[in-house]
Amino acid sequence: MADATAALDMDELRTFVADVLDVDEEDVTDDADFVKTLGVDSLMALEVMVVLEKKYSVKLEEREMKDITTLRKVHDLLDSKMGK
Repeated sequence: MADATAALDMDELRTFVADVLDVDEEDVTDDADFVKTLGVDSLMALEVMVVLEKKYSVKLEEREMKDITTLRKVHDLLDSKMGK
């Protein structure tokens, strides 16, 4: 498991999100839209949030789920949460 105090690695995050969504890692580009490109529905998005909270020891608000639309946005959100 990743050390929450370590810098957030984009490639590790990509691998992790691809695994949770059960999609090919190369499909999870930095700016691929989770809904439009990867077919993520609200249940899948919720699952990603829960798993990210556990893996990175952060608390994500329900209202933030709508902002998690690309890998880059996930990275930025986690980075800001882990920096607190």
